[in-house]
Amino acid sequence: MSRYVLKKTGKMLLYLFCAVTIVYFVLSLAPSSPAEVILAKPVVYLYPTQTMEVAVDVELTQGHLTVTDPPIGQGWQVTAQPDGQLTDSQGNQYPYLFWEADAPADFDFSKGFVVPGSQTEEFLQEKLALLGLNDRETADFLEYWQPRMEENAYNLVAFQTERYTELAQLNIEPAPDSVIRVFMAYQPLKEPVEVEPQALQPATRHGFAAVEWGGSEVRP
Repeated sequence: MSRYVLKKTGKMLLYLFCAVTIVYFVLSLAPSSPAEVILAKPVVYLYPTQTMEVAVDVELTQGHLTVTDPPIGQGWQVTAQPDGQLTDSQGNQYPYLFWEADAPADFDFSKGFVVPGSQTEEFLQEKLALLGLNDRETADFLEYWQPRMEENAYNLVAFQTERYTELAQLNIEPAPDSVIRVFMAYQPLKEPVEVEPQALQPATRHGFAAVEWGGSEVRP
């Protein structure tokens, strides 16, 4: 191979290396994509003022449903009782509607609460009551999340109302008079960290009420 060819080939490889380096640098400056997390066990309770037929659907802006109970099909169609009992068209009864999803989510932990694992129950009972959950709903929440959180030395907890409702829309017909949606994200910690306390808005229910809770464990 002539010196000319070798020289030309070397220049081409140098240009290619420079181009790849520039592309890598530009991509490194771009914001990272939100990590995919599990929207774990969101459950929906319905409390009409009288027995009625209710249609419920979950619409994700990103991601996909992985589990629903009962099967959601084109949407849930249930008969709802004032005490919260739900009955499908086959006569099966449910205390709530259940779903899970995998979705890219960029949760906000700039404000929140650092809670020792041993104080999980006390913390959640206080905050969930403030956010509008009743005793039954709080007990269901604790049954699922408390064992998972207690095993950690600490947890950074932040409630994600705005980001969650942007990610997962809850469509209910007829429309409820009040809707309470509580979604908790937490990061397990080995040591406590400093974080600005999160201001939580109290919630109340009236008339036909729909209530939903769920959560995600986010590894730092």
